[in-house]
Amino acid sequence: MATPRTTPRRPDALTLEVVDLIGSVVARYHEEYEEAAAGHTLTGAQARLLSLLSLEPLPMRKLAQRLKCEPSNVTGIVDRLESRGLVERRPDPTDRRVKLAAATAEGRRVARSLQDSLGFAREPLAGLSEEERVALRDALRRMLGEG
Repeated sequence: MATPRTTPRRPDALTLEVVDLIGSVVARYHEEYEEAAAGHTLTGAQARLLSLLSLEPLPMRKLAQRLKCEPSNVTGIVDRLESRGLVERRPDPTDRRVKLAAATAEGRRVARSLQDSLGFAREPLAGLSEEERVALRDALRRMLGEG
């Protein structure tokens, strides 16, 4: 006789619907993000990296972790953004062996413009009350194991 541990339980209809809706939201967000990036003559990866660096300078290894890619890929992306004057490399003030990538003033301006052009990510959330946005945030954090 099979036990609950050995017999996988089929997801219920609600769970399947939620999974499908999450997939649709992610797909629409990526589509809009790619379009916004292209409007700034950036690839999606370049735009994501620039957005991260507009918040704080980061070492290449940490950028690679956040973007979930190889450090060598990050180096190439930083090289291309640096050649456009959007990013610069600086020594880490706490460890001179480490180089930080940092957004320049122009890079921060482009990152703000990029974020301002992302209506899909912002507009549906604006229709939710603060309480609903908090509940959604908290649920997403739990799903990601962060809460």
